Amino acid sequence: MWHLIPLMSRWIGIRSDELRGKKPEDILSPIDAAKVRQHYAECVHFGQTISYEQCLQFQGVPTWWSTTLTPLRNANRIYRLIGTSSKITPVKQAEAVGLQVERERLLEAIAGRIHQSVELETILHQTTIELWQFLNCDRVLIYRFEADGSGVIIAESTVAASDPLLRKMITDPCLGGKHREDHKQDCIQVVEDIYVAGLHPCHIDFLASLQIRANLVVPIFKEQDMWGLLIAQHCHQSRQWQQTETDLLKQLATQIGIAAKQAELHQQIKDLEAKLELQKQKHINQLQQVRNFEALVRRMTEQIRDSLDQPQVLQTVTQELAELLNLARCQIELYSTCQTLVTITYEYTTKLPQSQGLTRQIADRLEVYQPLLQKQPLQFLEIVPGWQPNVLVMSQMACPIFDPQGILGNIWLTRPTQEGFDKFEIELVQQVANECAIAIRQAQLYEKNQAQVKELEKRDRLKNQFLRNLSQELRTPITSISLAVQTLESVLTPEEISDIEIVPQLLQILHNECARESKLINDLLTLTYLEAEPEPPTLIAIDLQSWLHPIVESFRDLTNCQGQQLNLSIDHPLPPLETDITDMERIITELLNHVCKYTPAGEFVTVSAHLITDAVELNISNSGLELTSNELSRIFEPFYHLSKHDPWKHSGTGLELALVQKMVRHLGGSIYVESGAGQTTFTIKFPL
Repeated sequence: MWHLIPLMSRWIGIRSDELRGKKPEDILSPIDAAKVRQHYAECVHFGQTISYEQCLQFQGVPTWWSTTLTPLRNANRIYRLIGTSSKITPVKQAEAVGLQVERERLLEAIAGRIHQSVELETILHQTTIELWQFLNCDRVLIYRFEADGSGVIIAESTVAASDPLLRKMITDPCLGGKHREDHKQDCIQVVEDIYVAGLHPCHIDFLASLQIRANLVVPIFKEQDMWGLLIAQHCHQSRQWQQTETDLLKQLATQIGIAAKQAELHQQIKDLEAKLELQKQKHINQLQQVRNFEALVRRMTEQIRDSLDQPQVLQTVTQELAELLNLARCQIELYSTCQTLVTITYEYTTKLPQSQGLTRQIADRLEVYQPLLQKQPLQFLEIVPGWQPNVLVMSQMACPIFDPQGILGNIWLTRPTQEGFDKFEIELVQQVANECAIAIRQAQLYEKNQAQVKELEKRDRLKNQFLRNLSQELRTPITSISLAVQTLESVLTPEEISDIEIVPQLLQILHNECARESKLINDLLTLTYLEAEPEPPTLIAIDLQSWLHPIVESFRDLTNCQGQQLNLSIDHPLPPLETDITDMERIITELLNHVCKYTPAGEFVTVSAHLITDAVELNISNSGLELTSNELSRIFEPFYHLSKHDPWKHSGTGLELALVQKMVRHLGGSIYVESGAGQTTFTIKFPL
């Protein structure tokens, strides 16, 4: 039997004779007795003197002791332990004051770091260092739980540099069930010696495998959830943990829980800021994409308006869409008239094989073309075997091209990833498809108009050829009739002609009608020539002052005979006018003939020429005549007569003004007529 023989009766209030022969269990609580016996066992086990400090309860009063145990040996064994103890409670109380100050400093330090929003990793690392130094223990750990029940050491301070536990995943086989529930209920595990604490064998083995002899574990809560554990450990010796130490770990665990929550909030803020930044960048990218599409649509609109080369417009669209959306390929396919076939008409690709000109049967892919024919966009993933050397899954989208008149085709977009096209991109592509519909419809209309123009040109050529042939055919009998009349006059003597009163009249009618028909034929040939593709006129510079006067004066006798007043007014000086003299003379002559024909007696016929800006303007007008809007709109039509306004009953071919208009245009000028206030004026402009 081992005996406790220190002389300490005056410290604990028990006489020495009462202590003599007593066991530790007789004078101490079971826990304290187990502690004392453990120290005895250590002294026997190591066979040498050991010293330690210990707090024991005597009659309910905690007392600190500094004890030294020395083994006594004989030849075979240790037969007795001699122990000496000194009461150190006052010293420990003094130390407690200093420790309280240090505890408060430690708590203020971590609170300050949390207030300054220091990174959680830094807070945990510094806390373990300061707590390790404060407790003077072998190791301080912070253990964080994972969702699967395991955990990882996220902070460590230790004297054992050979086998650190930092960042190791550790699963305690006994930290589950009841033990885990105990931690959730804010239970604190205080183990001064794993071998005497009544732990489950599996738990003892687990702790021993980590070189843990004494363990102080405090749970860390983040709001209501257990986030981790704050652990202080002795590796090779037992340790009597003090309540002040336990309280300190609890306070630090509370601060760590606050820091963990704050770090979570900070991370949420960072994630939110990153999300907002991504959304902002996405918005900026979408805005830029909208601007790019608007520019594309604007260019298409301008090209459709200004260019007749619609195939080039659509080919350019495929390239620009491919570049804007980073596509592997962009195609425009058009339906056949019966909508049973579809042909890839335009294509741009830099990566995939060319398919332009390929024709497909719609019946072969009804699942694709049925929604498209209903004017609904379609997208899906498709295996593209043409991508060498590997087969690749790509994102495909088809956007229908249609207008109120019907469906025309589809735009096909191939993206070299599995990322689909979002609603925003589909809407933008549909805008481009709408412009494509305009371009395609305009191209079809242009092609149709070109065919009609060619048909009309063909008919005009046939008509002009017919008129030329007809004129030639008519010229022959008119010439024969004119020769016959002249022969008849030469054969008949004046007496024979005068004997029959009607003969002179008939001969005059024949002469007049032959001349009229001959002029009609000449006018018809000239008009046909001008409507065809005449040769450019032969231009000669003329002085209107000297050239125009004799032509106007040649009508003086006619106007005097009809009681009309003829006036000529020419500005001085006028620059020379380059023109075809023959055509110009005929234009003036025909207009004067027309004006004199429809001017009543006593009215004025006026010819004037003057300079306006960069053109010469000729005006031929008459008074006493005012035309209606219908007459003005038809006055240049072939064979249109103003018969009710012809006071002199002059005949004409009906082609005079039509010829004048053609000849003015042939010379590069313009002509129009105005009527009002009892006056009608023909105005001709020739650019200088």
